[in-house]
Amino acid sequence: LADFGATARRAVQVRDWATVQACAAEILRRDAGSAEGHFLAGLAEKAAQRLVKAAAAFTRALELDPGRYDAAIELADDCARSFRHAEARTLLEKYESSLGNSPRYLNMAGLTWSMLGLHERAWPLYRRANELQPGMPLFEANLAACSVYLGKVDEARALYLSLLERNPTHQRNHYHLSRLARARDSAHVEQMQAVLRATGLPPEKNIFLHYALGKELEDLEQWDEAFQHYQAAGDAATSVSNYDVAADIALIDRIIEVCDASWLAAGPTEVPTTVTGKTPIFIVGLPRTGTTLTERILSSHSQVESIGETEFLQMVLRQVSGVPGIEGMTPAMIEAAAQQDIGRVANGYLNAVHYRLGEHPFFIEKWPENITYLGFIAKAYPHARLLHLRRHPMDACFAMYKQSFFRYAYTLENVGRYYVAYDRLARHWRALLGERLVEVEYEALVRDQEGQTRRLLQQLQLDFEPACLEFDRNEAASATASSVQVREKMHTRSVQRWKQFERHLEPLRRILENAGIAVD
Repeated sequence: LADFGATARRAVQVRDWATVQACAAEILRRDAGSAEGHFLAGLAEKAAQRLVKAAAAFTRALELDPGRYDAAIELADDCARSFRHAEARTLLEKYESSLGNSPRYLNMAGLTWSMLGLHERAWPLYRRANELQPGMPLFEANLAACSVYLGKVDEARALYLSLLERNPTHQRNHYHLSRLARARDSAHVEQMQAVLRATGLPPEKNIFLHYALGKELEDLEQWDEAFQHYQAAGDAATSVSNYDVAADIALIDRIIEVCDASWLAAGPTEVPTTVTGKTPIFIVGLPRTGTTLTERILSSHSQVESIGETEFLQMVLRQVSGVPGIEGMTPAMIEAAAQQDIGRVANGYLNAVHYRLGEHPFFIEKWPENITYLGFIAKAYPHARLLHLRRHPMDACFAMYKQSFFRYAYTLENVGRYYVAYDRLARHWRALLGERLVEVEYEALVRDQEGQTRRLLQQLQLDFEPACLEFDRNEAASATASSVQVREKMHTRSVQRWKQFERHLEPLRRILENAGIAVD
């Protein structure tokens, strides 16, 4: 058996999963009670993306040998990927003290904590993995990313510079470095331009480099050249994204039709839930409209904590709908979910996030795309606070266009059409929810920080606390596109930023104005 185990371990190193599976099968044929055999079988199943079978194999390995921390961390990773976050957390807490000499599983445990949204638990594990195996690019990159989330920007910068010194053409590391601070000179721009010339790659292989160049050139107020790179990045991303904005627009229109006043009124005034004593605050809106800033302000309050961004609500709606599919949310799923007992949605979501909740009476879920499901939220949680961020249409669209994250914003035409549909949806929720929907204007917030903060807290029925004005001191992790900016004090640099690119953004302006959306 030892020979088969050794062969399998060598095969794992070169990702020869057929050999791993064959060795595992032979070990288990000879000894069905071999923890090693079940562990190896789990690795092969996981490589084949058969997570249910992998989890069963790792579970059996742990039953046979409870000391197998490798099986425990592999199982925790499987649980997190299957949205069984509470189980993943239990396994990590039980076994992470056993990982002191295993850089591989320290790193994997860190990744799993990060998937759970608990980046402060991941960071010391990443750091220990790097201490045990210094110079490993994957470990360093994970530590750098986690450092950004925790506001350790100087440490992250040192790591990315070290990585780029050893691999100067690594585009994503250039991209991550560009996001850590405002460019003060053209040194990094020139380095990235040299990479573009030296590698000679096709546009779709240069997406992150173009976004990084656009960002730093904008910092340096080289507006025309910055836009050229934003456009090059978006066009390249579009060429490989296989995306049709019409599908997202159709989903929005179906939600408006299904989630109407009669549907909302048909719900109970009280929805029994399994998690009591907690009041959720849902922050929604388009990305890049101040949702993270508002989250940081509110989570600085002594009565409020944030669970960050999760996709649990969408996950629960998909499950409750009973409609199969591997794609994103569909109109058919919305129709089916709307006919189900809303208590299933309420409890499904609360049970999913329960592992993240502390002692605070209020918790924030800040996932901008939840504006799509705001009707379900309002119906499931009659006492929840609903908060919608608004920003000038041109600034909102351009801010999304400049990022690599939003598939509907890779072209000006798509982001314009999507914004028109979003505006239609926002007006629907405003009419349907009335005063339940608290709206915050980004421009007003950054121009009158204290006045708008006091107003917001009052609307949410929270007492004013000075700490909310010092949100930049909030040490909680932030894993959003604004993770660096929210460490700064309030500023107005982004207000009317689109004006610097007015000529380039004329096609976007025409789309919005033709839909009756004022942009002046």
